[in-house]
Amino acid sequence: MKALIVDDEPLAHDVLLHYLKEYDDIRVVKQCNSATEALSYLAQHQVDLMFLDIQMPGLSGVDMLRVMANKPQVILCTAFQEYAIEGFELDVTDYLLKPVRAERFAQAIEKVRQRLSSTTSSNERQSVVLRVDREDRKVWLDCIECFESYGNFVKVWQDQQCCLTHGPLKTLAEKLPSGDFMQVHKSVLVNKAHIIAKDATSLTLKSGRKVPIGKSFKADLADLW
Repeated sequence: MKALIVDDEPLAHDVLLHYLKEYDDIRVVKQCNSATEALSYLAQHQVDLMFLDIQMPGLSGVDMLRVMANKPQVILCTAFQEYAIEGFELDVTDYLLKPVRAERFAQAIEKVRQRLSSTTSSNERQSVVLRVDREDRKVWLDCIECFESYGNFVKVWQDQQCCLTHGPLKTLAEKLPSGDFMQVHKSVLVNKAHIIAKDATSLTLKSGRKVPIGKSFKADLADLW
C-alpha cells in the first residue's frame, strides 16, 4: 500500500514513520505539511492510505475530505476527540487520538486491511441470518453497530434504523465471529469497528448513539485504545 502523511507537526510525522517501520506492506510515498500541499500531490498521484491531521493552517483535514472526489482509505490523527463523528460521516477508516499509542495504531492498520479485503471481494463480507418479520434475512455484520436485548427479542441497530429478531442475546452472540463484537453491558453487544469514543459510563458509536458500559465489563474495555 502507498501511504501519504498530512500533518503540520514534524513530531507527528516522526511518530507515524516510526510505527510504519513494522509494516513491510506499507510504503510512505509522500509527506505533506498542509492539506493544500496534499491536494496538489493527489491531483497527480494515487495513494491507498492517508494519515490526516484535522487542525492545520489554512484548509482543515475535514474540509479537505469534503472536497475530495476519490478518497483513499483515511486514518484521522488528531488531538481533538470532538471531530470523531464528523470524521466517520466522511467514511474514514479509523480515528486516532494523539499521542497515538502503538496498540491503537496496530488496530487502525488492521481495519485498513479488513476494508481493503472486503472491497477486493464482496463475497468475503461476513453476514448473519436473522429471523425478522417472519422471514429469514441476511444482514451484513459490518453494517450492524450493536445488538440490544428487548424482552424476548433483540434490537438490531444499523445507523438510525432498527429491526427486531426473536431470541435471547446470548444465543445470537454465539453466531457472531469472535473478535468483531464485544459485550459491554448485560443487554448490549457492540461492533468494535463502530466505537469512536468512550468515557467512564458509556460508548459513542459512529451514528452518535450512546450505549451504557456495565460495571462488570469495564475491564474488557481497558485496552480498546
